[in-house]
Amino acid sequence: MVIDTHDWQAFAKRIAACKAQDALDALEHELFGRKAGILTVALKDVGALDPDARRTQAALLNAAKRTLTDAIEAKRKELLSPSQDALASGDSIDITMELPRKERGHLHLIPEFIRSVEEVFGRMGFDVWKGPEIESEDMNFNLLNIPAEHPARDAQDTFWVESSKLKADSSKLVLRTHTSPVQIRYMQSHKPPFRAIFPGKVYRKDADATHSPMFHQFEGLMIGKDINLAHMKSVMITAIRELIDPKAEFRFRTGYFPFVEPGLEVDMRWMGDDAQSREGKWLEIVGCGLVHPNVLENCKIDSKEWQGFAFGFGIERMIMLRNRIPDLRSFYEGDLRFLSQF
Repeated sequence: MVIDTHDWQAFAKRIAACKAQDALDALEHELFGRKAGILTVALKDVGALDPDARRTQAALLNAAKRTLTDAIEAKRKELLSPSQDALASGDSIDITMELPRKERGHLHLIPEFIRSVEEVFGRMGFDVWKGPEIESEDMNFNLLNIPAEHPARDAQDTFWVESSKLKADSSKLVLRTHTSPVQIRYMQSHKPPFRAIFPGKVYRKDADATHSPMFHQFEGLMIGKDINLAHMKSVMITAIRELIDPKAEFRFRTGYFPFVEPGLEVDMRWMGDDAQSREGKWLEIVGCGLVHPNVLENCKIDSKEWQGFAFGFGIERMIMLRNRIPDLRSFYEGDLRFLSQF
């Protein structure tokens, strides 16, 4: 079969005149059907022509195939897209209508809050340092001036890790009960003066509305030659007001921690209309104090030349106060109704 330019131009006009998808599909089959399509048959017949005629006819047919294929695809898109007239008469758009909010994923509250912590303390010149979650007894207790008889070592509070690889005289392993071991690692590998924070997961045998067996802390450390309680209180107040609420109501009170002397705790008052109904209006969010000289000496830092303060914030508690969340366990239940609020 021989086809000339006038033939495929006629098909192009028929394609342009199609008013429905069915008519376009029928015309496409007429042209490109696998057995009896006009162009399909014409391409098969090219092989029977003499060489000169074969080259001429093959070029013409390939050009026709490209042109008609493009025309069919363009017409199909046109038929599938509603015209302006159809939209105006049958599917008018109310531009004042409020559309439903598009659901989008986001970070969980805890890693999102840790980013804020790193940004706020970064502006105050603090480095960020992280360490392992399985620690030795030495790093978790001994080097932090926590004596062997201290109740924090009791099985009620600490998860001890069994390991067949431990030697008889080596330090036992624990799931770290605080991120203070990272402070020890930092002091052992850096020379003062320095300041750093240590965010991460910690583990204790607690479980109620304000405690969890796994939770998050960020601890901090500032060591220098003239660092005192005034510097510490300034950093604590800045952190609370930047990370929780500029109008936060809080209080300092004395507290005991083996690795600081003197030790202080900071409580913050619950905010909001339901604060009066809570069992206890205050929630402890941070323990802090001047680093005990024994801890400095354990890290080969001369306590007569250097001094400073350390602190530890409970991240979940800060988020609870910031967003008025009554139960810490809500963070870990995976309820999208809760998580999508933030």
